Amino acid sequence: MTDARRSTSGVALVLGSCVSLQFGAALATQLFPDLGSWGVTALRLGIASLVMLVVARPRVRSWRGGQWRGVIVLGVAMAGMNGFFYASIGLIPLSAAVTIEFVGPLLLSALLSRRRLDALWLAIASLGLAAIGVESMAGVAALDPLGVAFALIAAVFWMGYILASARVGSSVPGSSGLAVALAISAVIVLPFGVPGIASAEIDARVVALAVATAVLASALPYSLELSALRRLPRHVFSILLSLEPVAAAFVGWMLLQQPSGPLRLTAIALVIVATFGTTTTHARRTRPPVAHIEAAGPPSPAANHTF
Repeated sequence: MTDARRSTSGVALVLGSCVSLQFGAALATQLFPDLGSWGVTALRLGIASLVMLVVARPRVRSWRGGQWRGVIVLGVAMAGMNGFFYASIGLIPLSAAVTIEFVGPLLLSALLSRRRLDALWLAIASLGLAAIGVESMAGVAALDPLGVAFALIAAVFWMGYILASARVGSSVPGSSGLAVALAISAVIVLPFGVPGIASAEIDARVVALAVATAVLASALPYSLELSALRRLPRHVFSILLSLEPVAAAFVGWMLLQQPSGPLRLTAIALVIVATFGTTTTHARRTRPPVAHIEAAGPPSPAANHTF
């Protein structure tokens, strides 16, 4: 696969992940009154891990120590990222939580990038995200400090998720590493979610929403992102994740009847410009094989497999 095709397919995978995640989040909010934020997180991670384990059927006996360490770190990162993010949206508006959490990928992109053009696209994306944050917080008297703290903690775990996912994607073939990492994250979150699950009245509606949330907010987007990280350098992937708040605005308008004013539309335009810029400049670059390996990690037997 040529660099241009790898870049294009990587962008498509990230787009699919962003939209899927936000649809899943919109569904998850309907379960908060029944299960609580940690209960929802535990249930969807548990269901998603079962689905992925059945699909991937990981052969863990052949894994080496380095592969296990990467998968365990990924599981811990996914548990913290999901648990604290859902705890935050239980206290502050979804759009505000997404904007605050995005501090993680933006900071990671700034730390990993060594090109001036990437810094320019990052700055433009940051302006768009700032505009989304201002628009989403307009008219809000105050944000719950604990909710803000939870979103910031989720941002730190999101940075760890990007790094660990890139490592697992390059060292563990297929989706086996993701499946086991999801199971680890579900086990970590389960003690926090048991009280909400135990006290809830589980009926067909709750089960259906939980399954849909697990697929849309966990299994599908994480599979897409793992595949995208095999096609894109980590700092480019981080900048492309700036589509996350844009997807949240779109899903909020379509499913939750949240209007999009001029400020939000301007923010979306800025993020689209940044995304287009970083994608096209990356695709046009000619890089020697050694440089490509350093940026994207060692090749994997499943490097060209799309989940």
